[in-house]
Amino acid sequence: MSTDMRFPIGPFLHEGAIDSTQRDAWISDIEELPEKLATALIGLNDDQLDTPYRDGGWTVRQVAHHLADSHMNSFIRFKLALTEEHPSIKPYFEEKWALLEDTVKAPLALSLELLRGLHGRWALLLRSLTEDDFSRTFFHPGSQTIVPLSEALGTYSWHGKHHVAHITKLREKMGW
Repeated sequence: MSTDMRFPIGPFLHEGAIDSTQRDAWISDIEELPEKLATALIGLNDDQLDTPYRDGGWTVRQVAHHLADSHMNSFIRFKLALTEEHPSIKPYFEEKWALLEDTVKAPLALSLELLRGLHGRWALLLRSLTEDDFSRTFFHPGSQTIVPLSEALGTYSWHGKHHVAHITKLREKMGW
């Protein structure tokens, strides 16, 4: 674990081929994220939820709602890549989304329920994919990269753990 609160579990890194064992582990991470997030948030009051996880960072509430926003976008990107030939996806400004009223003020239960349903469907979809499906790609115009679904899966496995660690590390630091 890193002591850098921007990357409490370090950056996403994977070397070598991505095999079915690795994909299964990442799918399990996707499946388990909603409950891990719920556990990380248990017992936090509004003042704690509105505390940034680091100087200049998002609040705990913003992090939780960001996970729902980001993972909805990723789920749609997977479906586009599975149903279109090498689609260009739509980037979004996550920093601006994090400032919208639903991200700053909404009760966490809304995003927790959304994530439970979304991740249930996403895991079901992911477990149905073939080796060829995981090699399908989308084009990300923001980064100008071609992204295979197998790599996107690893990124979002990491992404969930990364943001849950923001919350759990803040709780440890603050003694919550």
